Amino acid sequence: MPPPNNCHHNPNEDEVDSLTSPLYFLDQNYQELQQKCLTESTLYSDELFPPDNSSIGLFDEVPPEVDMSQIVWKRPSELVSDPNLIVDDVSRFDYAQGSVLGNCWFLASIGALTFEKDIMKQVLPAEQSFTKDYAGIFHFRFWRFEKWIDVVIDDQLPTIDDELLFVCSKTSNEFWPALLEKAYAKVCGSYADLNAGFISEALMDFTGGTHMYYTLSSAPADLWKIMECAFISKTLIGCGSNSEGSPEENELLHGIIADHAYTVTGVFEVISEENPVQLVRLLNPWGEEEWQGDWSDESPLWETVCEEARKCCREVLNDGEFWMSMEDFTRLFESIDICCLCPDFLDGSSDCHWTSKRHFGRWNAEKFMYNTFIHHLTAGGDIIKTETFWKNPQFRVTIDELNEDCASGQRPENILVSLMQNHEKRNRNSQENYDIGFYVFEMRHQNERFAMEFFADREPVAHTDDLVWLREVMKFFRLEPGEYLIVPCTKNPGETASFVLSVFSKHETHLEQIQETTE
Repeated sequence: MPPPNNCHHNPNEDEVDSLTSPLYFLDQNYQELQQKCLTESTLYSDELFPPDNSSIGLFDEVPPEVDMSQIVWKRPSELVSDPNLIVDDVSRFDYAQGSVLGNCWFLASIGALTFEKDIMKQVLPAEQSFTKDYAGIFHFRFWRFEKWIDVVIDDQLPTIDDELLFVCSKTSNEFWPALLEKAYAKVCGSYADLNAGFISEALMDFTGGTHMYYTLSSAPADLWKIMECAFISKTLIGCGSNSEGSPEENELLHGIIADHAYTVTGVFEVISEENPVQLVRLLNPWGEEEWQGDWSDESPLWETVCEEARKCCREVLNDGEFWMSMEDFTRLFESIDICCLCPDFLDGSSDCHWTSKRHFGRWNAEKFMYNTFIHHLTAGGDIIKTETFWKNPQFRVTIDELNEDCASGQRPENILVSLMQNHEKRNRNSQENYDIGFYVFEMRHQNERFAMEFFADREPVAHTDDLVWLREVMKFFRLEPGEYLIVPCTKNPGETASFVLSVFSKHETHLEQIQETTE
């Protein structure tokens, strides 16, 4: 069963592609493959992600001290005498990022994952080890584009001079980080396909939950309170530092790596000289390199708080984790991503539960025939393309009256709309993202026609801030009960892609696609 507090969702839990019955990635059944190896007394070797250069992939550049021609694939038992999947439970301090692969976005997400044991059990199924029923085969589960998938791997890992090439375990005989990274590399096509990305991508793939994104330069005034509530719920939180600027600006970072992903690992309020100070704790997935400014490990400001707060928070260790003030956090970091099983925590009420509806759709570049129906161009571009915008897919959303338990919520927003590009190519870095967004319009009459004239004199009541080049865009806003039209779009007409439109709401909500018009 999924962890508690999951959002009420319309598909049946027992359907294929749910968490309880995931799809077999590349049609590989873990139980059958493991049993076959046990029966034949052999160790599993994965032909679909083989121990060769095709699984490593092509890197644009590697550190000069790394000779990729020297890679040797080895099983953990060839590296240490007593390999373990997990040693003394999973921890954010178990690993550090390797020097070749720039996947800080993925490893920062793993740091967040280690805090939520129930979610970790979803990703790393139990009863796997290097002792009982060991056959050189492991499996992991990820949520990819509205589907849970079960991913099988063998335990052959790329090494140079008997050292792991990519993620590095701080405990030499612990291998869950390296195997998890390998499974995700397989899903994305190769290790090289993990190079560069957005932390929200992995957070979503670990949870299948609700993604909330805040730009820190324009974040709500109560963001720290939102973060505090999030930590009480089952959430994974990550953030990204500002992009690299001038040498003078970078000097002010005081140990913060520019354009880098971090895990948010805690929030705490202390009283310093009778003034409350809101703090944020962050983890660098490198496993070192920490903030050196106010409230860092050796900051004298810790002497201004009570001994209890110092014991609770302060640790002078070079482990990549540190505290900083909320003011410095919002100044030096660009964005924060919160991924939760459900946004119920935003209301501070256990009586109000959000529900979700979703729809799989597609932007088509031209007219085509499918199942005897003629499908017309449905990639009309953004709203300034007045002659074609109306041809985009359109969805009617009906929002019912809010019940009394939910009406007293702490925040005014009652709707979250998410638009995700549904990638169809396996290799992540070969998949083309488009600039995407959506617009929401109020429907004034029941039988309105949604052709060009409908949009000519009407302003959207809500929309994404910009059309951006991301896998997913989302927006929180408030809508009164009634009927609305959601129009997802790409920036330019004629761009073909699949998408998933999801609507999360505190209300009872109905979502349906409006049939295409032939004008």
